[in-house]
Amino acid sequence: MSDSHTALEKDVGVASESTANGIGISPTNNTNNGTASPMTTEEHEVARAAARFGYGPLAQVKTSDAPLRPFGGEFQPGLYKSVENRKFANPAPLGLSAFALTTFVLSCINMGARNISEPNIVVALAFGYGGLVQLLAGMWEMAIGNTFGATALSSYGGFWLAVGIVLTPGGFEIVSTLEDAGGNMFVHSFGLMLMGWFIFTTILLFCTLKSTVAFFTLFFTLDLAFLLLGIGYLNPNSAGSPNPPVIKAGGFFGLLAAFLAWYNALAGIADTSNSFFIIPVAHFPWSPTGISRRKSEREMA
Repeated sequence: MSDSHTALEKDVGVASESTANGIGISPTNNTNNGTASPMTTEEHEVARAAARFGYGPLAQVKTSDAPLRPFGGEFQPGLYKSVENRKFANPAPLGLSAFALTTFVLSCINMGARNISEPNIVVALAFGYGGLVQLLAGMWEMAIGNTFGATALSSYGGFWLAVGIVLTPGGFEIVSTLEDAGGNMFVHSFGLMLMGWFIFTTILLFCTLKSTVAFFTLFFTLDLAFLLLGIGYLNPNSAGSPNPPVIKAGGFFGLLAAFLAWYNALAGIADTSNSFFIIPVAHFPWSPTGISRRKSEREMA
């Protein structure tokens, strides 16, 4: 194997003839006298594994096709930039984890877990983790030049800060003021806010269509969660409370979004330095990685 094998980074391209030297293999290996010799069985298996998975330590970027590739562990749905020369680490797993835990707790409450009827415990998470930490992660995404990551993480950090402000008991008197006005004004107002976040998440969802399946599914389930929760608040029951079945459905999709956020975070954390395995994120067939992977498989067939 080539010495460059030791410097492999967690990439998302595919092994091909033009990039095989990055992992010490090529369809035909050159000997010292310049003649070509077939790949060994071991090298052939490595090449096939690289083409199959399209990510992880056996995959290299094919710069002639797409120098910047999508990857679920980064908040760059259409771009992938090497972390080798960065001044900052990848902030996406931190932001994803902050979002996931806060969403997990609130979604469990929305689904009626352990008969918890009030979401006040979320206030601490909304301010400290889902809000502040996720906002900081968004700013670090801005520092590394990732517009999508900065917009998404900072916005959802702002969302959790807003939820914390609304749910703070007596602190801002938002709930009590709207309830005193009568006419289900609070639930309708909160429903409008949730529908606004549904629209925003839909916009972000469109930007993940060339990304990975794991990344797209995260935003898809989150989008459904916002939609259902918004509908649940805008259509309260006869008692004036948010529609319980619809809120539970929204909580279910929120729970899925939380676990998908953790999954994408793990994909961004796990690499050859700390893990024995690489997290599969699956690329869409129409994505740059999917196209070049099929091309590479044809070349090695």
